[in-house]
Amino acid sequence: MKHYIKADAFYYPYQIKPAGYLEVCDGRFGSWFSQVPDDGEILDYTGYQVAPGLVDTHVHGYAGADVMDLKTDSLYQMSQHLLETGVTSFLPTGLTASFEDLNQVCQMVAEVAGTETGARIQGLYFEGPYFTEKYKGAQNPKYMRNPSKEELDTWLASSQGWLKKIAVAPEREGVEDFVAYAKSKGLVVALGHSDATFEEATRAVEAGATVWVHAYNGMSGLNHREPGMVGAVYELPNTYAELICDGYHVHPSACDILLRQKGHNHVALITDCMSAGGLDDGDYMLGEYPVVVSNGTARLKEGGSLAGSILKLKDGLKNIVDWGLASPLEAVRMASFIPALSMKIEEQCGQLKKGLPADFIILDSELNLCATYLAGQVVYQKA
Repeated sequence: MKHYIKADAFYYPYQIKPAGYLEVCDGRFGSWFSQVPDDGEILDYTGYQVAPGLVDTHVHGYAGADVMDLKTDSLYQMSQHLLETGVTSFLPTGLTASFEDLNQVCQMVAEVAGTETGARIQGLYFEGPYFTEKYKGAQNPKYMRNPSKEELDTWLASSQGWLKKIAVAPEREGVEDFVAYAKSKGLVVALGHSDATFEEATRAVEAGATVWVHAYNGMSGLNHREPGMVGAVYELPNTYAELICDGYHVHPSACDILLRQKGHNHVALITDCMSAGGLDDGDYMLGEYPVVVSNGTARLKEGGSLAGSILKLKDGLKNIVDWGLASPLEAVRMASFIPALSMKIEEQCGQLKKGLPADFIILDSELNLCATYLAGQVVYQKA
């Protein structure tokens, strides 16, 4: 079954192809043509642009569902509703909890992955529990501990290999050994929720860590005598910084500095969204903590700290362009190809590439989301 998408522009990883026709054959991308093909139905999106489906590599929940609900229904619900945010691939993200609860998350993802009908699960991400208390954020310090290879082995077995990314604080005991071990098992290791020195962060990167958990948030700041975690994010090459562009977690000027230091090709837009994403203001839970959602933020009821976000990735993409910090091509790349690259899944998602599943989004000239497609079929249309 073959058809063509006609549009004004097509966002490839490092170039925008002009008006033309993108082939979709049996649910996968084919070639791009400048002239009208004569062998298939044409879906006319004149006046609009085609971009790859967005890839959210750090998302806890959405539309009333959360990974830590420990319910398969919650994963199905996230998968279905994330389509309205332009996301077609995601990493359901757990947070600091007991070994048993996290093991249950592993079993749950192994059961669901591959049977979901919405956004595709591309792996499981554990944001914790190997963190330190000073920058605990909205995570429970009673479960924070030193990394354990034995725990990791059990989780890998329980998840049937779906656990693909794990975060640690570099100052924890045994981190370098653990990072090297996790990397040898094929995991991407992220660093965050940490008061580490620049030197400790550097050692963790030298051991194989490649991602920074939501840059700036939950980490030791930059000081001229101790560059800390933020200094390491800026300074260490060939690493990827997650970035929450909701305007609350990180000031646009701080986003600008990060982009100047790391370059757009090493910053992955994420949401860190919790269950209240897409819902009305009110009271919610993030893991074990009560959270109040109002005025665009989710904050802990006690203390008022930010507790994840309610950001939609399509809006993070638009924000960074509206703030004048990225071109549309750079912003689309930071919300699709770069997150995929940071997870080594760019041959599965995140780009308009011949042979890949035809997961894409339709944007208007202002970068507003108009439709989401999975395997070449429309699965969300803006009302």
